[in-house]
Amino acid sequence: MYYTMKYHSPIGTLTLAGNEGGLAGLWIEGQKYYGGSILNELADGKTQEDQGTASGEAGLILEKAKDWLEQYFNNQRPMPDILPLRPAGSEFQKKVWKILCEIPYGQVVTYGEIAKKMAANMNREHMSAQAVGGAIGHNPISIIIPCHRVVGSKGSMRGYAGGIEKKRMLLEWEGVDVSALVNLHAPGCGRTTNQERGFL
Repeated sequence: MYYTMKYHSPIGTLTLAGNEGGLAGLWIEGQKYYGGSILNELADGKTQEDQGTASGEAGLILEKAKDWLEQYFNNQRPMPDILPLRPAGSEFQKKVWKILCEIPYGQVVTYGEIAKKMAANMNREHMSAQAVGGAIGHNPISIIIPCHRVVGSKGSMRGYAGGIEKKRMLLEWEGVDVSALVNLHAPGCGRTTNQERGFL
């Protein structure tokens, strides 16, 4: 069973989902791919909207996620080992999401740079930036797994499921000079080492 919780943030209402295993989702209201691969379970009513009904480890995880967001939106930098993350996805997607978690606060990287890291990690000469972009686009834990820190090869502001304006707001929140980024409307895509955060 997944438990859910609403969090009212400066960029809008966020929905968190998790269970005893860890945090499985964090979605911006109205974003593309809302619910990710656990959408059916969310739609089937296998959740508890009131976080107070989530007892034990599940309740603790949601509370830690809330604390993480409180720190983030109060201009603090949440510690990397606060949360066990359990995003559901393919092995390829999970490898991409792990790389996203390594992007430092207030910095951006390109899809191409992530593709090169993936190629090296998988002992390949080349990795499609498009394939990487697809995995980034399906990131189910927005903000905490920071896909908003990924930009196009020439600094284009693109590829965020929560919307380009939300991406811009998050980058500005972290102190990124977004005036240097080109605003292109394209479809697409939300810090703890990966084993420390319990990332599978």
